Amino acid sequence: MKLPRRNFLHLAAGAAALPAESRFAWAQAYPTRPVRVVVPFAPAGTTDIAARLMGQWLSERLGQQFVIENRPGASTTIGTEAVVRAPADGYTLLLVTTSSAINTTLFEGKLNYNFLRDIVPIVGIFRVPNVMVVHPSVPAKTVPEFIAYAKANPGKINVESPGAGTSTHLAGELFMLMTGVDMVYIQYRGNAPALIDLLAGHMQVGFDTMPASIEYIRAGKLRALAVCTATRSHALPDLPTVGEFVPGYESSGYFGFGAPAGTPAGIIDKLNKEVNAGLVDPKMKTQLADLGAIILGGSPADFRTLITDETEKWGKVIRAANIKAE
Repeated sequence: MKLPRRNFLHLAAGAAALPAESRFAWAQAYPTRPVRVVVPFAPAGTTDIAARLMGQWLSERLGQQFVIENRPGASTTIGTEAVVRAPADGYTLLLVTTSSAINTTLFEGKLNYNFLRDIVPIVGIFRVPNVMVVHPSVPAKTVPEFIAYAKANPGKINVESPGAGTSTHLAGELFMLMTGVDMVYIQYRGNAPALIDLLAGHMQVGFDTMPASIEYIRAGKLRALAVCTATRSHALPDLPTVGEFVPGYESSGYFGFGAPAGTPAGIIDKLNKEVNAGLVDPKMKTQLADLGAIILGGSPADFRTLITDETEKWGKVIRAANIKAE
């Protein structure tokens, strides 16, 4: 039996719409089980702060646990690859950091993934200034005094870093490149062990993210010399910028969520909407302000633009400083 053309077209259109409706319903129901958030750093650093603050918010809003899984190592590439290889179903997310942009050049031709192709951006959470801090035993109290001290002691000052290719590592490399000082970089597996040795005086200087170091600064356990952003921070308004003494210097870190490429757009949009809601929540805004964070938010496209721009910026620094992956 032949159907009239109008009826046939109506049925065909209805059949084509079913998969889209099914995908929409799936996204509406998401999540139906716990979601894993891979943090490619050791516990207790700024990445943990970002992941746990937003993970708790999402758990409360969406009714399922967002479980933080720390997967440190190889400059965040181990954790990142674990997410790239995970099913694209919204149940494995990545805490994206500046390292993702840095690694594109640092490990050029050596990675088993292409970040911009294999991870889909969900949303930027916040940006944080890096802050130049020294152990109180270091005699310098200003950036110019530190530069003079470092030049008088070439190769004798240890700089801590939570890992090769991290934003704090590149912040210090950029400082050395622009000032001509010679310091020794000591790489750790994560921010917490690096800070422990800086606090103990085994390291002399660090270019840490503000959330990780601000309480130690306020307690007098570390001396802040300057923030690394282009403008002063509202969290430490009396602290000058490095750029006031080294014109053109700027360094900050960013944090956000990503997912394996192919994750349904409805899930990406739902997560984006909920994170943006968290970023305007008064309690969350206060918590982030206390850490010196600069709230991002916005669309997935906004976050992709940020990652692309940072990839270009740090690629230039890595090539100029001839930085090699360890």
